[in-house]
Amino acid sequence: MRRGVRLAVDLGSVRIGVAACDPSGILAFPLETVRRGGGDVGRLAALATEHEVLEVLLGLPRGLSGREGEAARIVRDFAGGLAAALPCPVRLVDERLSTVTAGSQMRAAGVNAKKGRSAIDQAAAVVFLQTALDSERVTGDAPGEPVPVPDLG
Repeated sequence: MRRGVRLAVDLGSVRIGVAACDPSGILAFPLETVRRGGGDVGRLAALATEHEVLEVLLGLPRGLSGREGEAARIVRDFAGGLAAALPCPVRLVDERLSTVTAGSQMRAAGVNAKKGRSAIDQAAAVVFLQTALDSERVTGDAPGEPVPVPDLG
């Protein structure tokens, strides 16, 4: 298992849930909800720098069949710009059902869905980050697929 803090990013149309893990890569926890739009990539870059992250894991929404739809295309488009702005690698990680799982956990804990939307965004990032960490611990392989840094020249 590689040592280092990972940042997980759950990209939504309005909000971006962000989670992190401890430097040993054992436990994921919620970090922040970033407003989607102007300045969002800058805020994510600042968080990556502030937490001295090893890598950023960007959730890639796939259908239950594994197919990618419009939401995945939007994430892939966002991934290139994020990779260009960050001081560390970006990897796309399957996040199937992470928002559903997070919502179920939040409801079970008594959190109101409307009032807890930003918390659910963070919780979804925690869910897929913890899954990625557990997978890496078992397989020894970095999770997901690397995002190439676009050639801006």
